[in-house]
Amino acid sequence: MKNSPNRLVGVIFGAVYLLVGVLGFTVTSGVDFIATEGGLLLGVFEVNPLHNVAHLLIGAALLIGGLVGVSAAKGVNGVVGAAYLLLGILGFFIADTAANILALNTADHILHLGSALILLGVALGADKTRATARPVV
Repeated sequence: MKNSPNRLVGVIFGAVYLLVGVLGFTVTSGVDFIATEGGLLLGVFEVNPLHNVAHLLIGAALLIGGLVGVSAAKGVNGVVGAAYLLLGILGFFIADTAANILALNTADHILHLGSALILLGVALGADKTRATARPVV
């Protein structure tokens, strides 16, 4: 991971999202898998079992991408960042509807938008390859 912001962010975010996914199951006992209302993780973030599974899958993708290499980390960070940007925006519109199969609330939307900004920022702004100049002969 030396000198790679994408790998570092991928590994850290991956580990955090894996932990959040596991901890989410401690507050979703008795909650339907795709319930529109769930248990409160850390007293703030609403989750249901599907939301927990999503956190586990996203965490695993970020962690694996970060461990594999710069290119993989950059790609995964960009894809997850774009997905979280979309989810963060759409979340505000679906929160009180039957389409809210992840049991999202305002705290989730803000966290997803924040994650998107960091993941997209590092994917687009860090670890740029530089062309090396060839000597003229």
